[in-house]
Amino acid sequence: MTQETSPFHPGERAAQARAGVSDLADRAAGFVRDHMPEQHRAFFAGLPFLVVAAAGGDGRPWVTLLEGRDGFVSSPDPRSLLVDAAVPEGDPLAGALGPGSAIGVLGIELATRRRNRMNGVLRAGAAGLSLEVQQSFGNCPAHIHPRGWFREAAAQPAAARTGTGLDPDQAARIAAADTFFVGTGVARSQDGRATDGYDASHRGGAPGFVRVTADGRLRIPDYSGNNFFNTIGNLLRDPRIGLVFPDFATGGLLHVAGTARIEWVPRASHDPQARRMIEVTVEAVIDRPGALSLRWREETADLRAFVLAEKTRESAGITSFRLVPADGGALPPFLPGQHLPVELDVPGQPGPVRRSYSLSGAPDGRSYRISVKREERGIASGFLHDIAGPGTLLRARPPAGDFTLPPGTSPLMLVSAGVGVTPMLAMLQAVAEARSGRPVRFVHVARDGRSHAFRGEVEALVAATPGVERRYFYTAPRPEDTQGRTFDATGRVTAADLLALAPGPGADYMFCGPAGFIAGLRSGLEQAGVAPARLHAETFGPAG
Repeated sequence: MTQETSPFHPGERAAQARAGVSDLADRAAGFVRDHMPEQHRAFFAGLPFLVVAAAGGDGRPWVTLLEGRDGFVSSPDPRSLLVDAAVPEGDPLAGALGPGSAIGVLGIELATRRRNRMNGVLRAGAAGLSLEVQQSFGNCPAHIHPRGWFREAAAQPAAARTGTGLDPDQAARIAAADTFFVGTGVARSQDGRATDGYDASHRGGAPGFVRVTADGRLRIPDYSGNNFFNTIGNLLRDPRIGLVFPDFATGGLLHVAGTARIEWVPRASHDPQARRMIEVTVEAVIDRPGALSLRWREETADLRAFVLAEKTRESAGITSFRLVPADGGALPPFLPGQHLPVELDVPGQPGPVRRSYSLSGAPDGRSYRISVKREERGIASGFLHDIAGPGTLLRARPPAGDFTLPPGTSPLMLVSAGVGVTPMLAMLQAVAEARSGRPVRFVHVARDGRSHAFRGEVEALVAATPGVERRYFYTAPRPEDTQGRTFDATGRVTAADLLALAPGPGADYMFCGPAGFIAGLRSGLEQAGVAPARLHAETFGPAG
């Protein structure tokens, strides 16, 4: 991918190269769109608040939360986002936003752990904020702590306190935080490149994941993510950074601005998951008690205890875990494609480790099955694979997610890579049980036969279900795979392959896999004339 066609600016590309993931980011570049898909537009329109990053009046990047009445965000078309809210007095962005201002927006739903990002510029001549969309993409829900929200009668802000460093109370609040938001960016260049501008992003972890040093600097772990390196790439071009720590119980906002330094190999890291460390020298602080009318609470009422009843190895890297409720009661049904949010008590971790795993078994009212890939340095997957056994206790919330089997009998193309097979398996099971004759093509990409999970289960479902065909792609088959011819094609699946296999006109395409895998297929299908509304995707893990 050339510099001219990449959605990533030179700083992001330099960070990707330093981390050794340039090829992964290139494959995922199509995941970054110049417009918002319908799903993102509806998502933003239902939010009670937005996270916004831009340059303040002092020229520094700042980040804040903007709230409004129900429906205060709308999207009249895929390239527009309207925000019916003013930046209040005392906010570091008050008076700083005007026509042409570059802005980064993060939409995040703490209760469901969904988030989407949008970057653009402000238009002139509209009340509130009228944004022209230039980049739009989604993020996986890792490290988002689930919270429900409610609204007080009105915000009752107290006088803001400002300073050039953290006082003991502010340092203690940061040290106890499990969530904050980041603003970084680069002032727009003279040629107005869409890759210049500002990004708003989320950071989360167990309470205490941000450390405050004795001299008042912040040490922030940078975890494995989508390999886009938006934040670190911005910091390589401009090391100035803005942070905001929300007080979920009181609506207070603690804004911090400073200069960041990247430790590519963390020294004396307090977090074994950290791939890098961002160290921030604090230079400006704005403390705004009661700035928001919104309040959030930890979602604990819907947590339910489960017992690990059965553990089954599905492939070289994937293991299934069958969970039964500890109280012996019935389980609510779930829609094929949904995931199960779980909490694990992992030895050595300061608090519960939260993850979401797709449900890979059919609903039976008695148990849930999740299937987990063993990730390098993965705290949750390592615990499940290496330590957990029959009788291990964990907690889970009700199944959630909107990546689900389309209703009706329209043709289906179920396309997965690696552990992305799990929601597709649940969808295939639902089609088999319905016995409707629905045309389905089940397409799966694996490295080789050792890493191919659920082969026997899929084969049995295909054989027993009229109208269903399957096709397997191996990217690096072993000699024994070739001799036994246990797969159909070598290499990665392409949009042309899918079109050749299409089960009929009006087919819905369901994708689950890394962002790069999805981006290439979706782009090729759209270019071939498949309607974007027929393309449904769920991503996981890094971009590759």
